[in-house]
Amino acid sequence: MTSLKEYGSNVEKLADYIKKIENREKRTLYAHILVELMRQIHPGMKDNQDYTNKLWDDLYIISGFELDVDSPYPAPSKEVLGKKPLPVNYNQHGLVYRHYGRNLELLVERAIETEDADDRLAFVSYIYRLMRTFYSTWNKDNVEDTVLLEQLELLSKGKLRAELQYIKEKGPIESTPKDRNNGSERQRGGQATGYQSQTGNYVPDRYNSVTYNGGGHNKHRQHNKFNKNRNRKGK
Repeated sequence: MTSLKEYGSNVEKLADYIKKIENREKRTLYAHILVELMRQIHPGMKDNQDYTNKLWDDLYIISGFELDVDSPYPAPSKEVLGKKPLPVNYNQHGLVYRHYGRNLELLVERAIETEDADDRLAFVSYIYRLMRTFYSTWNKDNVEDTVLLEQLELLSKGKLRAELQYIKEKGPIESTPKDRNNGSERQRGGQATGYQSQTGNYVPDRYNSVTYNGGGHNKHRQHNKFNKNRNRKGK
C-alpha cells in the first residue's frame, strides 16, 4: 500500500478493508463513501470534476492499485506514479528586454499595425507608461525618459519614430486606446485630426479626447496646451 499522508492512516486502513470485501457491489458502495470522506478531510479544495477525479486516483494509489470497483473514472497507470515530469523550457521568443515580457512586444506590434494616427499615439503613450511601471518593478533607480524612448525605438524597429518624437517633445498623452475607441470625438469632413509630423506626416499639433460615463451625462474633456497656443494665434 502506498501512503498519502494528507489523508491520514485511518483512510489507509479503510481502503485496505474495502479492497478485501468479496461482494463487488458492497465494495463499490464503500469506495464511494470513502471518497466522500476523503473530500471532507480537505473541505477547502474546489468541488469540481477534476478534484473528484483526483480523489479516485488517490484512492487507487492508497490501495496499491488493487482496488476493483465500479469507479466513475478509470484507474491511473501504476507506471506513472513517481515518474518525474518532463522539463518545460521557458520560451524566450528572442526577447530583447526580458523584464518587459513578450506581451509588451505584442502590444508594440499592435501599435505599429494601428492605422489611425491619433489611436496610434494613444497606444504608444500607453505602452510608454507601461514600460515605466515594469522598469520600476525590476529596478530601484528611476529610469530616464530617454532610456525608455530608446528601448521603445528598438522594440518598434523605428516604425513608431513620429510618435516617439512627439512623446519626447511634449510627453505622453493621457488618453488610452480604450478611451479613444469608446466614444472619442473625431473631426470629419476632410479636416485633419490629432497631430501631423514635422516630416509632412505628423507634426505635434493638438490632441483632444472625450470620454463618456453613463451614456454621456458626465463628460471629461482633456485639451493639451497646444490647443491654447493655436487659439492665441488666431486672435
